[in-house]
Amino acid sequence: MNETILILGACGQIGNELTEKLRAIYGSNNVIASDIRDCSSQINSGPFEIIDATDKGAILKIVNKYKVTQVYLLAAMLSATAEKFPQKAWDLNMNSLLAVLDLAKEKHIKQVYWPSSIAAFGPTSPKINTPQITVMEPSTVYGISKRTGEFWCEYYHKNYGVDVRSLRYPGVISWKTKPGGGTTDYAVDIYFKALEQAKYTCFLAEDTRLPMMYMADAVDATIKIMQANSSEIKIRTSYNLAAISFTPAQIASEIKKYIPNFEITYEPDFRQKIADSWPQIIDDSTARGDWNWQHKFDLKSMTNDILKNLKAQNQHLEEV
Repeated sequence: MNETILILGACGQIGNELTEKLRAIYGSNNVIASDIRDCSSQINSGPFEIIDATDKGAILKIVNKYKVTQVYLLAAMLSATAEKFPQKAWDLNMNSLLAVLDLAKEKHIKQVYWPSSIAAFGPTSPKINTPQITVMEPSTVYGISKRTGEFWCEYYHKNYGVDVRSLRYPGVISWKTKPGGGTTDYAVDIYFKALEQAKYTCFLAEDTRLPMMYMADAVDATIKIMQANSSEIKIRTSYNLAAISFTPAQIASEIKKYIPNFEITYEPDFRQKIADSWPQIIDDSTARGDWNWQHKFDLKSMTNDILKNLKAQNQHLEEV
């Protein structure tokens, strides 16, 4: 596993934890974290570079400096934020992908990872057991950019032989990183608020079911697809990825088992319309069949792990 990896967008929710896991596998000096801002203090020791992910020349300089073989492109503007700044979202999400795909086309790097999202589906997609291949008419800027990006990935693979791999992430939940502007972020924020205030006001309706995944599973899936033999990767747009699906009411009920006085109220805002356009349960049997994807955490085990870690973290902060 002689890889040198560059992570673009390492300061984000997934990037932060993916960097740590990759450094544990490949060695700290072989994983270069980068972002448009300096967040090196948040990530365990290893190289850090400030890079604009849309600047192909700047990326190439770092690729040459470290002899990078793989690029994980995680820089993106997420769903809720993108609706406020559509042009900025499009420019960041598209130009960064094309820059990295071009570098792979020009043989500067061997392998590319780029995440898609369930936002690539839309109101006309089947909501239950959403298939790998189905109607996809996204209705958000974020979703449009992700669906377009999937086609670019497939195009570069078919026409230029670029080894690009992708996953359609569901909502990803972590206790290490605060929410970053996504529609599924309620399922992150609710744990913080439960411990801090024993109450939470949810911006989605109580029966809004969405596909979710614990960060540990999302990171494992990301690394697993990149480590798979190229012959196992049959889908070059993006693979459906799933673990658990639940509603705000269900996650609140699980939290109450640990914090009995926890209260939740519901005040749906503009994000409700976004959530309503997305699937409720994803069929990821193609990923499970092609490269043996398996998730480990359900709602119960995830809630237990998050609250245990947050309590330990808060206790540590209080002691300091």
